[in-house]
Formats: sequence, C-alpha cells, structure tokens
Amino acid sequence: MAYKIITLLLCLVIFSCSEFKKEEIHQLTSPNGIHTIKFELKESIPYYSVNRGEEEVIEPSKLGFVFKGHDSLNKNFTIVKIDTTYFDETWEQVWGEKRFIRNHYKQLSAFLQENSGEKRKLEIQFRAYDDGIALRYVYPKQGKKDSLIIADELTEFNLAQDGEAWWIGAYQDNRYEYLTEKSKISSLDTVVTPLTLKTDKGLYLSFHEANLKDFASMTLTRTSGTNLKCDLVPWSDGDKVKTEGSFVSPWRTIQIAEKPGDLIMSYLILNLNDPNSFEDTSWIKPHKYLGIWWGMHIGKYTFWESPTQGATTENAFTYIDYCKKFEIDHLLIEGWNKGWTPAWYENTMHMFSFTQEAEGFDLKKVTDYAKENGVSLIGYHETGSNIINYLKQIDEGMALYQKMGIHDVKIGQVGSRLNMKEWHHGQFGVNYYRYVLKEAAKHQLTVNFHEPIKDTGERRTFPNMMSREGARGQEYNAWSEGNPPSHTATIPFTRMLSGPMDFTPGVLDVEIKQGFEGRDVHTTAAKQLALYVVLYSPIQMLADLPENYDGHPAFKFLQDVPTDWEDTQVLNGEIGEFITTVRKDRKSEDWYLGSLTNEKSRKFTIDLSFLNDNAVYEAQIYEDAEGISWNTNATQINISSKEVTSKDKLDLVLAEGGGTAIRFVKK
Repeated sequence: MAYKIITLLLCLVIFSCSEFKKEEIHQLTSPNGIHTIKFELKESIPYYSVNRGEEEVIEPSKLGFVFKGHDSLNKNFTIVKIDTTYFDETWEQVWGEKRFIRNHYKQLSAFLQENSGEKRKLEIQFRAYDDGIALRYVYPKQGKKDSLIIADELTEFNLAQDGEAWWIGAYQDNRYEYLTEKSKISSLDTVVTPLTLKTDKGLYLSFHEANLKDFASMTLTRTSGTNLKCDLVPWSDGDKVKTEGSFVSPWRTIQIAEKPGDLIMSYLILNLNDPNSFEDTSWIKPHKYLGIWWGMHIGKYTFWESPTQGATTENAFTYIDYCKKFEIDHLLIEGWNKGWTPAWYENTMHMFSFTQEAEGFDLKKVTDYAKENGVSLIGYHETGSNIINYLKQIDEGMALYQKMGIHDVKIGQVGSRLNMKEWHHGQFGVNYYRYVLKEAAKHQLTVNFHEPIKDTGERRTFPNMMSREGARGQEYNAWSEGNPPSHTATIPFTRMLSGPMDFTPGVLDVEIKQGFEGRDVHTTAAKQLALYVVLYSPIQMLADLPENYDGHPAFKFLQDVPTDWEDTQVLNGEIGEFITTVRKDRKSEDWYLGSLTNEKSRKFTIDLSFLNDNAVYEAQIYEDAEGISWNTNATQINISSKEVTSKDKLDLVLAEGGGTAIRFVKK
C-alpha cells in the first residue's frame, strides 16, 4: 500500500429540520478562506453560487434532474439537515507529476426532501478547496422503483461575467481530436470539458468532472449570455443515464486560479477520486518506449500484412537491438495480430483477432529475444470500436500477454461510435472503459487508451491507468495539415488539466525526410525535447525512427529525462502562447526544464530558485540554434552547459515555434 501521511480532523454539525428557514443561505468556505460556496432554496428550488474572496464567480445557479417521463426532481424541496465536515490529508501517488498531494477541503452536505408527492430524498454535496470547488448528487434508494432513467441534468454554471474561452465542440465524430478554438464565453455552443476560461476580470477557470463511473460524460451547453448548463452525452436511444433506482453522480468541478499555470498545479481532480485500490503495484512501471509506430504513420511501413508490413519478426529484432543500444527498456509493436486491412480505420465492425499472429511475426520468438536483451514489449489491442468482438476475446488476449511476460498494453478504439452505435463518452463507453481497466489489472497489465473517454482522475484509484490520447497528438503531423505551433502551448492549459496524455513526442527529424511528401512536425527539434517536460505522461514514446536517434547528440536528453516526478512547478505561461515547466526527478536530485512557444519567438529570464539551496548544478542546455524557426532549419540545436545555483537567473531564447530543454545535474 502507498505510504500515507494523514492528518484527519472531522467536525460534524447537524441541524434539525425545524431550525431552517425557507430562504436561509448556508455558506461553505475553503480552508484558507479563498472560495465560498453559498447554498439555498429559493421558492423550494435548490441554488448555489461561488465567490473567490469578494468577487462573484458563479451567480445563483439551479440544481436538479429530470427523469424520463417529464418527471422533474428540482423543486418542491425542504432542507432536512445540513452536515459540514473538514478534511486534511497528504497522500502519495504510486507515480505522477507530484509525489505527495495534499487533499484539504471543507464539505457541506445538504439533505433535501420533496414536500409532497413521492417525497423523494436527494443529497447534494459541496466541497470547497483553495484551488476550486466541486459538487455532486447522491440519490438514494427510495424504496419504490427498481429502475430510473435520467433524461437531463439541470446543473447550471451561471458565470458572473464574460471572458475568453478555449474550447472544442462536443458531438463530433473524432471525439476530442480537434484543434482548440478561442472565442468569447458568450458565443459558445456545446463544448467538451475540460473547458478553460479567462474572465474579463482576469480569473482563470477550468470546468470538468471527477470520478466518472456508471454515468454519462458531461458536456457544457450555453443556454443564454454567459450561462452554461450540464449536457449529458446520450445513449443511442436518447436516454442519458440508466440506473437501478439510485445513483451517485460524478463531481462537477471548477478549478479557479489567478494565473493559468496554477490550474496545472491543481490536483483537485485527483483528490476527488477514491484512493488507490491496489495492494501490489510493483508491476506498474513508468517508462519510455520505442515503437514501429512513426514508420507506419509516415508511410514507411503498413499496419497490415504487405511487403512493407511494420510488425515482422525481423523488424522487431532490429528495434529490440536499438532499445538495447539506447538503454530504452520498452518497445511497442502495433499490427502484430490478424485482422489489419488498408481500411482498418474506417467506420465498420472490423474483426481483429487478439491471439492470432500476422504472417511474418512470431510473438514467442520476439518476446524471448526481447527478454534476453532486457527489453519489455508493450502489447497492442486495436478494437476498431467493435466492442462486441473485443469483449469476446479480452480475457484470452490479455492472458496471452501475461503468459508472455508483458505488463503493458495500448488499446485503441478507432471509430466514430462504439459498435458503430454508441458515443465513446456516453454511459455505455464510460462503463466499457472502466471494465477494460479492471480486466487489465487482473492480468497485471497497465493501460494506454487511444480514442478514449476523457480522464477524470481514475488513475488515483486504478494506477494501471497510465496514459491516454484524447487530443490531437503527434501523428496528425505525419498525414494531415498538422498541428500548428500554438497547439502544444494550448493543451497544457486545456486537455491536459484532466490528466496525462500519450502525445508521442521526440521526432528529431522534424522535416520528415522519409514518408509523405510535404509533411513536417511544425516545431523545432529543441521544442520536441521540451515536450517531455511540458506534456506530462508516465509513459513517453521516443516517436522518431531509431536511425534518426543513432549518433544524434541531442538524443542524450531523451535518454536522461525521467517519466516519474517528485515535484512540478509552472514558472510562466499564457494559454496558446508559451509555457515553462520544471520538474524534479523522483529518483535523483536532478531537475528538468521545458520551455516552448507558439509561432512567436520569445526571450525569458528564468529565476532558478526552485533548485536546492547551497548546491551547485550543471545546467545541460539544449536550445534552438540562432536564426532558425519551426519551418526554417528547424533541426538545428545548440548544446551547451554551465554551472548554476538557486540564486542565479538564466536567459532563454526560443525561436518561432521553438523551445528549450535543460537538465540540471546536482554536483
């Protein structure tokens, strides 16, 4: 079990029904008085509002549900009792961007009951943190119905002022794999979460959800002005959530900060999930990995059986040899199994096998050779969104990996609908992904989901949930118009507020000399190094062809940079513009810095006070060569070193679309 340092103070205040007035306001303030939640019944309808200090963030907003058959549960309430509690704990992550996390909040639970009719009960829980707020619903068994269908959730977020929003539209076939748009809050339609906002008064907000299980994902729709409302992703039959007569909703969360970087350093989403459920985590290992993947995406190899098939025994042996030479201990091989065709990515019920090998590939020979050379293979299950086919084979497929000594699997769900029918992020998908995660744990497999649902912090409970895609990653640079330089300066403040992303960085041949004509990765090579620090994941791919690493002087940074951290700090940043992040290695005294920019060049002076006092470090610096940009001589990197201490400042010069990566080695 993870070691815990726990300080728990519990204060319980219970008021009887007779003590409440109909219009009484109940307040909950965060531990250091930064945020205040107000809860009240107005004409028997529940409302809440949120302040940061004296500034109103959320104006009075309605709460409640509509059940199937136009049965509303949002009015005619009385307060039965109010409970308030205080909680303070510090817990340790099995792996993560920060080792020890403080979970410090005050909670108010409002127990409501209808005044007439069925007199149903509803509990609404509020938590006030110094970095934001959260609320959720608990609908207990009422002793009357065995099933209940939610037709709508009425939770509102009525923003007190307009501002800027960074968003991706909901209900699109490619899920979350779109570039982020920017507009006024008052012009939004329906968008996915995390939704990041900057109010006109300069506050930064992120709307999301936590501990999503057996429920539909939440999107947000603008109803009028700056008023947003929860919009649940439906089943194909139109129902939102199917229950057995009771339910606990996910937490609806608002992270609040005065600087955008403080949103990244908020762990509110993790804190709202249940503690680690695993007794043994020794098989869960953060790592870096090579893969035949990039060669497939740029057209050097095919996923399917062909004269240029990527997944062959011969190619696998070659990549294992590179892993051993580079001291990289994991290798991903995609396309090793039967079922791949040139149309594998199209929306149809593809029939993949998860135990039968493709021609030219011998799984036992490859795993044996990998083991002899100290390399662990990463398995791959591409479902093609044919979940019926996958679940018939999942136990046999995962048991095969366990038998072969494989502890990691990448699982893809390519397709606009699961089973060509259900949204990935509806209740069906939520339950499917959670089921797969639990099945993987039975076989001691960590999971990297592609085409996933969004992260809502379940990695705290199930630390085998290592990473996921859920955004436009590196592969879009191989075969599409690509990701603009601003993309990687945006997603740390938007998509990645939900959790780790398998972005697959590390392409040093940024001009892509092999493969599809006219493609490039739209960054400098130095920025590709910086991505390993800025874009967090406990598993990081070294995405380029291995021959492009062999003998490259900048490859040393990729060999050195860890994937498991003691601490993380964001030194500066503006959404879509630039960011500088530093992280301390969990296993040494070394720190790493990643700084990157959008299409504009930047000059920063960085204070090194994050380093240990009374210590001298060697700063190993990898930076853009003078005069280059993301589309001019982008491969050129200057490498230098100098001695520094915590009292020093360091100048960074970033080219257009460029970046800087630094390793600080304690002497």
